[in-house]
Amino acid sequence: MLPRHADPIAAIATAPGRGAVGIVRVSGRNLSVVIAALCGNPLTPRVATYLPLRDAQRQPIDHGLAIHFPSPHSYTGEDVLELQAHGGTVVLQLLLARCLEAGAAMGLRVAEPGEFTQRAYLNDKLDLAQAEAVSDLIDASTEAAARSASRSLSGAFSAEIHTLRDGLIKLRMLVEATLDFPEEEIDFLQQADAAGQLERLRAQLALVMRQTRQGLLLREGIKVVIAGQPNVGKSSLLNALAGAELAIVTPIAGTTRDKVSQTIQIEGVPIHVVDTAGLRDTVDPIERIGIARTWDEIGGADALLFLHDLTRVGEPMFEAADAEIARRLPPELLKGDRLVHVFNKLDAAPASVHAGQGLAISATTGAGLNALRQAVLQRAGWSAGAEGVFTARTRHVQALGRADVHLQSAAAHLQKAAAALDLLAEDLRLAQHALGEITGEFSADDLLGEIFSRFCIGK
Repeated sequence: MLPRHADPIAAIATAPGRGAVGIVRVSGRNLSVVIAALCGNPLTPRVATYLPLRDAQRQPIDHGLAIHFPSPHSYTGEDVLELQAHGGTVVLQLLLARCLEAGAAMGLRVAEPGEFTQRAYLNDKLDLAQAEAVSDLIDASTEAAARSASRSLSGAFSAEIHTLRDGLIKLRMLVEATLDFPEEEIDFLQQADAAGQLERLRAQLALVMRQTRQGLLLREGIKVVIAGQPNVGKSSLLNALAGAELAIVTPIAGTTRDKVSQTIQIEGVPIHVVDTAGLRDTVDPIERIGIARTWDEIGGADALLFLHDLTRVGEPMFEAADAEIARRLPPELLKGDRLVHVFNKLDAAPASVHAGQGLAISATTGAGLNALRQAVLQRAGWSAGAEGVFTARTRHVQALGRADVHLQSAAAHLQKAAAALDLLAEDLRLAQHALGEITGEFSADDLLGEIFSRFCIGK
């Protein structure tokens, strides 16, 4: 632990602004001095005590609740003092200043962002994935995202990683024993079905990777850009999806000259929808800036809704302009199946006109919007009924991907007639290390402890 992490810390724990209740939190090794200064008497552990919270002249700053959580039974694992007072900005600042004044001799300082949760991680109250879930729960933008973050905070994600890690450790012990003690003439790998163990680990990892990708979608959402020629109904579609009049809709071409963004949710997945300026050749300098920004948004889209006008299907000039837009689309949108052709104005189109391979909708009546929502989720990789997933971050997905690569390599080594056991052992070690990055728990000492406890190596 770094020396600075031993400092006692204090901060206002509630959001800035006015509120009914505000909290000042202090954490450190021994807070008796601060407790005596503000509360006058020692506090009964884990019992809320109503009392005056006093300044240096023993005058009340406010009357509120004080709760003392002695170490290690606290959020941070250290002694924690929570002062709950009226949620005025000045009141909370006075309480914080008094705490810092009373604790100056012991080095009490203002906490850095996230430092209380960092202390919880350093003191083994939370692992790294759980600590990240605290932030994800606070930042959740949908109910499904909040539920998945809560599952990660409770340890559901970490439990999956621990199960994978334990399986890897068991397999590594077999391989290491075979490498280090060939004179025993025991084929550990064959007797313990090492190939079967490895295959089951790979299948389990694949399942966790699918769940993690779903959790990443719930946390970060996807960016969906609506693009097309002027007057095809892009702004009307944004309004229909959002259920509100967010963008101005007129029959005048070029009404939208800059992007209009709104976050909606579909089955609990945050969808960041961007309406853009119509794509066409123009001499208007302002509209040209808007069109340049449209292309920038298209380049950063997770999914693109290419909007067409169903009432103008068959018009040579209109279709030629659509073809030119399609020609300029980034290749990755086409290769990644992230492009959705949407034909709007179904309510006004002749019955003989069809959308072909695209989706026919009416932004005015709402016809076809449910199918469009499902198409967006499909392009994003969302699976129906994935409510039980846990929240995840990009680094989790990347770490699991590295673990998968190493397990694939390990399987290749194991399948060879003369298995390269040293390479197999190294791939298993690297896979375990990648998993350890997620929870922050892995160290070489952990592996040694497991080997000595399960194998009688010194026999």
